Amino acid sequence: MAELNVDLVAADRKIWSGAALRVSAPAADGEIGILAGHSPLLSVLREGTVRIALPAGSPVTVRVSGGFLSVDSNQVTIVADSVESVPSR
Repeated sequence: MAELNVDLVAADRKIWSGAALRVSAPAADGEIGILAGHSPLLSVLREGTVRIALPAGSPVTVRVSGGFLSVDSNQVTIVADSVESVPSR
């Protein structure tokens, strides 16, 4: 399966970077899912949970207070106003 390159940053620091199978995020007009090959996109994020499914291991799950997400050529960049870790289940 094709992979995405993901960078997740807060206004003040880099949170996570790496390869992913898919990303879901709380876009301003609804939940958005990103897979490899997604068309270019720029979206405002609302408060909610970002989930990054990894090729191996547990997913990365964080709460964001807002920000934006961009997608271009399998590169996903998420810039959040603030980021809070979500405890794993």
